Amino acid sequence: MADGLRGRDLLTMIDLTPGELAVVIDTAKRQKGEWSAGLRAHLHDDRSVALIFMKPSLRTRVSFEVACHRLGAHPVVLGGGDTVFSRGETVYDSVRVLERYVDCICIRAFEHALVEEIAQIASVPVINMLTDDHHPCQGLADLLTIEERFGRLEGVKLAYVGDGNNMAHTYLQGGALASMHVAVATPPGYEPLPAVVDEALAVAGQTGARLTLTHDPAEAVADADVIVTDTWASMGQEQEHAKRLQDFDAYRVDAAMMAAAKADTVFMHCLPAHRGEEVTDEVIDSPNSLVFDEAENRLHAQKALLSLLLG
Repeated sequence: MADGLRGRDLLTMIDLTPGELAVVIDTAKRQKGEWSAGLRAHLHDDRSVALIFMKPSLRTRVSFEVACHRLGAHPVVLGGGDTVFSRGETVYDSVRVLERYVDCICIRAFEHALVEEIAQIASVPVINMLTDDHHPCQGLADLLTIEERFGRLEGVKLAYVGDGNNMAHTYLQGGALASMHVAVATPPGYEPLPAVVDEALAVAGQTGARLTLTHDPAEAVADADVIVTDTWASMGQEQEHAKRLQDFDAYRVDAAMMAAAKADTVFMHCLPAHRGEEVTDEVIDSPNSLVFDEAENRLHAQKALLSLLLG
């Protein structure tokens, strides 16, 4: 199964099969344990990885750079004014040049179509580090975190409350692959993209996962093992901030919402968080908050993914 991932792209969660998802998570757990135990072999000393940032980043940049370092690969970071696509050269020409230098292309961008175009051109693996529609690397880290906490993914109920954005899409797809119950609650008009929902439902029909879409946060969080949220206004949506504050007011994850689930329900957030908006301090700073374990696991999940795609 691991050999089957060599040379592959990861643009969305459902680029993986359920079995391949399990391989990535199991590899991350094993490598995380080995590193902690002092077993620190560099698996890819002769490799280079392009990290292209068209959006600002903290966790993604640091976790990918450190993952490359721990594998022995050389990260080539391109961002700001020196980003690959900043000089008017065609995407085709840029990618055909870049693939002659590096063994993997990772990109954090706005439009998902750009990442798809790069993957169609490139002969090396392409990893989506984030687009407006999908965030599979965060999804891998989150599923790793949930499995560490509960010892399983199958049957775990994850309630996502907030905007039907790239994280909602990622949880629907990832939960479908992992045979979870994913409930997504959004305000009217902020639902996940229908095409993404249909793809996730098709996978759920094969794995036995349960997917629920609702406008009622209380329905979503009932009996949830995990409650997750995200910022109400993502990058590029700042001009909508005031309206979104009104539209999402009932979707704030606070102590009352957590209490409506279970006593041991955990809270997750991909960060950065706007404290006091989508989540209160008492929730994000509580003993049931896994946000920093989740952030750390970006490193371990991405290191595992890189090692498998590079082969």
